[in-house]
Amino acid sequence: MSILVRSFAWLLAAAVTFATLGPPGLRPHSDLGQDGEHALAFILVGLAFGLAYPRRRLPGAGAAVVLIGVLELMQFWAPGRHARLEDFLVDALTACFGFALAAVADWAMTRFRASASAASEGPAE
Repeated sequence: MSILVRSFAWLLAAAVTFATLGPPGLRPHSDLGQDGEHALAFILVGLAFGLAYPRRRLPGAGAAVVLIGVLELMQFWAPGRHARLEDFLVDALTACFGFALAAVADWAMTRFRASASAASEGPAE
């Protein structure tokens, strides 16, 4: 399961990188608007990496913020692209939110497993 989640996280990161730096005509568009599209993409990236690397969430979130800044700066050299502070802020904040969601999901699953195993053991005699 871990290798599957890690593979998905890296494929998602590659897709977001292509959408960020690739030709504007090949970028997917939705009714969410630019900020909504950015938010959805980077929440999913943060969530995927947070689930893929549970013991490295805090360094992962820090690395994500730095790499999102690098992606935004690389748009200065990508034809038809533009770097914007607003995009960086939306992307970085939502990626961190995705990492936080992964932590909450992990905590909830741990509590669920603990309560399920306690219930299956039955009452102590």
